[in-house]
Amino acid sequence: MKKLAIIGASYLQLPLVKKAKEMGIETHCFAWPEGAVCKEIADYFYPISILEKEAILKECIQINIDGITTIATDMAVPTICYVAEKMNLISNSFVSSLVSTNKWDMRKAFKKGNCSIPKFIEADNSKVNTKGFNFPLIVKPVDRSGSRGVKKVMFENELSEAINYAITESFSKKAIVEEYIEGDEVSVETISWKGEHTILAITDKVTTGAPHFVELAHHQPSGLPKEIQNKIKAETIKCLNALDINFGAGHSEFKITSTGEVYIIEVGARMGGDFIGSHLVELSTGYDFLEGVINIALGKYKLPVLKTNNFSGVYFLCKETEQILPYFSQENNFDIQKEIQNTALKNITNSNDRSGYLIYQAKNKVCM
Repeated sequence: MKKLAIIGASYLQLPLVKKAKEMGIETHCFAWPEGAVCKEIADYFYPISILEKEAILKECIQINIDGITTIATDMAVPTICYVAEKMNLISNSFVSSLVSTNKWDMRKAFKKGNCSIPKFIEADNSKVNTKGFNFPLIVKPVDRSGSRGVKKVMFENELSEAINYAITESFSKKAIVEEYIEGDEVSVETISWKGEHTILAITDKVTTGAPHFVELAHHQPSGLPKEIQNKIKAETIKCLNALDINFGAGHSEFKITSTGEVYIIEVGARMGGDFIGSHLVELSTGYDFLEGVINIALGKYKLPVLKTNNFSGVYFLCKETEQILPYFSQENNFDIQKEIQNTALKNITNSNDRSGYLIYQAKNKVCM
């Protein structure tokens, strides 16, 4: 029986653990026990922080794992690549993992790779020189996801507070300041093998907008014109190559202006969160993305076949989306999975403030 190490054990990794077990693979999960829902399902659970790469490597050598992976969490990526590199397993390089999990290093790599990026600068305190920048700006921690610490800044006198907010949320206590790109937001879901990239889906995103840009819904396939989608696909390949992402899942986020210009925002060397990778890709294309990622970690690969052409999506419940509440208390012909986790609806500043979700599949886009 093949042995797979899974870094992280929260609800985000639950579909991965279930899929691996369904495939007859022995699962070994690593994470702190708090919130580790996978510890009840995985074959083996180790209460080790996902950041403790040396401790995880020691255990993985003893277990003699055949592969190591994760989904939907950037923080786990360096540990995965470090362990894989030391054990001669399949993954991206450790150097690549550090670049793809730090927005500052990522932008420098994008610039070197001639990718289309907004103007940017790093900040480790509230005083930065933004001479030559056009407002509004967007400020974010260099090493967080889920909209934590993100704020749009309209005027110079708001910048210091936004930088301090981002630095507070940052693990490395650094922020990135860049020109804000107005336009549609999409992500691109990909899978790679030996540097050959397959684009699986383009996801249209709905966010709260300023100041925090928390995602409220995702829909596949994209409704953007084919010409724009082709530009997005070409830029995606360029960005994956710039970051030296050669194996496994990729989640690339773009903004598209009203004039059709495409700007890369960031790339994750992992599946998209918010059920995008774990659910929506298979619902809209028929391709088992989870199985594909597991097989790559174990050194196996089959070129993806996109079998179906459905619409799929997810809506998140919060104060801003309380109009969708009736869909949770009735049966809908498009329901795949739904849950209310907290009946008290909040105005959200990051993805942890959501109160529930509804995943759908239909022949047409479901608008609520």
